Amino acid sequence: MIAIQNLSVEFSAKSLFDNINYVINRRDRIALVGKNGAGKSTMLKIIAGLQHPTSGSVAIPADTTIGYLPQQMKLADETTLLQEVRKAFSHIDDMQKRLDFLNNELTERTDYESDEYQRIIDSVTQLTERLVIEQTENHEAEMERTLMGLGFSRADFNRPTSEFSGGWRMRVELAKLLLQHPDVLLLDEPTNHLDIESIQWLEQFLATKAKAVVLVSHDRAFIDNVTNRTIEISCGKIYDYSVNYSKFVELRKERIEQQTRAYLNQQKEIADTEAFIERFRYKATKAVQVQSRMKQLAKIERIEIDEVDSSHLSLKFPPAPRSGDFPIIADNVGKAYGDHQVFDHATFTIRRGEKVAFVGKNGEGKSTLVKCIMREIPYTGELKIGHNVQIGYFAQNQAQLLDENITVFDTIDHVAVGDIRTKIRDILGAFMFGGEASDKKVKVLSGGEKTRLAMIKLLLQPVNLLILDEPTNHLDMKTKDILKQAIKDFDGTVIVVSHDREFLDGLVEKVYEFGGGKVRECLGGIYEFLEKKKLNSLRELELSTSPTREVQQKNESKPAREAEPASVGNTPSEPARKLTYAEQRERDKMLKRAAKKVEEAEAKIAQTEAEIADIESRIAAGETDGDIFNLHQTKNRALETEMSMWELASQELEELKERFNK
Repeated sequence: MIAIQNLSVEFSAKSLFDNINYVINRRDRIALVGKNGAGKSTMLKIIAGLQHPTSGSVAIPADTTIGYLPQQMKLADETTLLQEVRKAFSHIDDMQKRLDFLNNELTERTDYESDEYQRIIDSVTQLTERLVIEQTENHEAEMERTLMGLGFSRADFNRPTSEFSGGWRMRVELAKLLLQHPDVLLLDEPTNHLDIESIQWLEQFLATKAKAVVLVSHDRAFIDNVTNRTIEISCGKIYDYSVNYSKFVELRKERIEQQTRAYLNQQKEIADTEAFIERFRYKATKAVQVQSRMKQLAKIERIEIDEVDSSHLSLKFPPAPRSGDFPIIADNVGKAYGDHQVFDHATFTIRRGEKVAFVGKNGEGKSTLVKCIMREIPYTGELKIGHNVQIGYFAQNQAQLLDENITVFDTIDHVAVGDIRTKIRDILGAFMFGGEASDKKVKVLSGGEKTRLAMIKLLLQPVNLLILDEPTNHLDMKTKDILKQAIKDFDGTVIVVSHDREFLDGLVEKVYEFGGGKVRECLGGIYEFLEKKKLNSLRELELSTSPTREVQQKNESKPAREAEPASVGNTPSEPARKLTYAEQRERDKMLKRAAKKVEEAEAKIAQTEAEIADIESRIAAGETDGDIFNLHQTKNRALETEMSMWELASQELEELKERFNK
C-alpha cells in the first residue's frame, strides 16, 4: 500500500535514518519502537506528509487516505462536541459536490467515444457506489458508539469543545479520525489521555474495524493487543519483525547476542591481523604477506552492535520509616463541586505496606480523592491519616514545582543521601538524562523531561506513603520497568492512579474503582479486576436489553434493586415473562432478516473473490493491458467494502441473538 524507499533524514549533520526501506501493507498493525530520539514521531510525520526527508521517498497510491493523530494538536472552540465530530463526514459532501460537477460535465460533452468521456463515466460510477455505501450507514449511531467508547456521555454531546480539558479534546480528534476510516491510521501515543476502559475499546476498534495501523506507544499491553508487526528504529536502521512487541523483545535479545558474538569474533580477527602486521612490518621476507593482510584489514566491514543499555541499574527507595498500621482511613468521604457530586460515601481502609490502584474513567474523582488525602481541597466525611505517615506525592503538575534555575544534576544532588549520591549519574542515565543532559538547566527542559526529573526526585526521598498520580505518562518502557521494580521493592504503602495495565500488573494487590459517584473496593490485581468488571458489564448489558427488563423493574421492590449489585452472581427471583405469539413472530422476522443480510454479504464476497482470482490468473498468464490492473484494484476495494458490510451484518445478528437469548 505504502512504500518507504531509500529514506534518509539528517539533523545538524547527524543521521537519524540511513537509507531505510519497508512497505506498509493492508491490514498491517505496526508498532514503531526505539529509544527516545530514535525518530519514531519523525517517521510518522514523514508518512503523513508533514515533514520531508533529506533523501528518498514515500510512495503512496493516489486513492489512499491517511489519518494522523499527533501527540499535541490545536483545536477550534467554536462548536459543540457533536458538531465538531460531524466534521469527520465532510468527505461525503465533497463527494456529492464532485459527483454533481461530473454529471453536469457529462450533459455538456458530446465526445461520447473519447477516452476522456469514458474516464468521467468511470469516475461517476465509482463515486455513486461509494456514496450509496456511505449513505446506507447510520453515521449518527456510529458517532454515538465511538464517543461513548472513548469515554464521553450523552450529556457531553451538546457541550462546547472549549469546556473540555486537553486530554478530552484529544479524544475528540481521535473520534473524528476513527470515524473517517482512513486506509492508514498513524497514531502517536494515542493512550496518553485515555482511561483503561477507553483503551480497551480502542484496542477492539483497531483490531476489528481499522485497516492499516502504524502506532507509537509506551503502553506495552496496548501494543501487544493491537499489533502484529514490530519495526525497531536503532542506529539509523530498521529491524522488521512480523510479531507483536513481547515476541519482538525475545527476538531482539537473540539478535543482540548474535551481533555481540560476531562483533567479538571480528575484533579478535582484527587484533590478530594488526598484531601480524606490526610484528612483520619491517621484514622484507614477509612484505607480500603484510601487504595482503593490510588490504584484507581495509576491506573488513565493521560490525556494529545496536544501541542497548547494558547497565543493570537497580533503583531502590531509601528505607521507609515505620508508620501506623492504617495509613489511610476514609469514612463516608464525599466531594462535590456545586451541584455536581463527584463521589460520596467513600469508606475504606488502606493498611500499612499495601499497594493499591485508583482506576476509573477520567472525571470520576481519582485525582480529587488524592487531593482530599493531601488536604488540598475540602471534603465531607472523615479522612484520617495514620500515625507517623510521611507522604511522597507525585501530582500530574509536579514538574511545575521544580527549581528552574539549577541544573538537572543539582536537583537530584540536593535530595540524594548516603550511598545513592555515588550513583546519581547512573540514575539520571536510566531516566534519559545521561551525558551532557545532566548539566542542563531545568528551565530549558521539555514538559516530559521535567516530569521524569520530578519522578527521580521523589524516588530518593525517605517516605512511607507514596501517592503517584499518572506517573508513567512520559516514561518509556525501560524506565517504567525500573520504576515498577523500585515500587515493588518499596517497603512502605503505595497508592497509584494509572490507566497503564502493564505497569499495574503484579504491582498492586487491591483496586479501587471510581464511577457513578461511588468508590468500590476490589480485592486482587488489575487483571482480576478487569475480568470481574467485564462479567459485570456483560450482565448489566444483558439485563438492560432484555425484553422482560421493564416488567422485572416494575415488579422488583426498591430494596431488592439496591441490594442486587452486592450479589452479582444471583439471577432475578421472578421468572422471565414468556413472549406472546406476536412477539415471537416479530423476533423470528428480525432474526431471519439479519441472517439473510449475512448470507447476501457472504455471497457477494465469494463472487468478488472469484472475480479477483480470475483477474489474477489472467495477469499470471501474461495479460498486461493497463485496464486489467485498474480493474484488479477496483475489485479489491469492493472486496474490502463487502467485508465491512459482512462484519456489520454479523455483528447485528449476534446482538439480536444475545438480546433474545437464542
